[in-house]
Amino acid sequence: MTAPLPGRPTRASTTGRPLMAALDLFGRRWSLRVVWELRGEPLGFRALQERCDAMSSSVLRQRLTELLEARLVRQLPDSSYALTDLGREAHQALRPLDMWAERWASEVSADSAEGPR
Repeated sequence: MTAPLPGRPTRASTTGRPLMAALDLFGRRWSLRVVWELRGEPLGFRALQERCDAMSSSVLRQRLTELLEARLVRQLPDSSYALTDLGREAHQALRPLDMWAERWASEVSADSAEGPR
């Protein structure tokens, strides 16, 4: 399986629109988690696997291959992985969604404490 890229049909769209390709890439299991875990520092394969709740090595390898092909991740000479400039921009673009999710969780928790409506 190759990484979804702009200009190519994706699983959800035949248009190849950049947004559809990005949503397909980030919608793949563990892709966002890998980007999230690499946000602070380069990590080797095993360290990254541990930070990702010990996901299987075959899935991690596949996601890294896709993220490398999509140019969001690069492999350093010491074999560790790091975000590229595009990968850092993707992380920054996702931060507002993370803040929204925190507000959402807070509201859902408050509603749960009040009981059913």
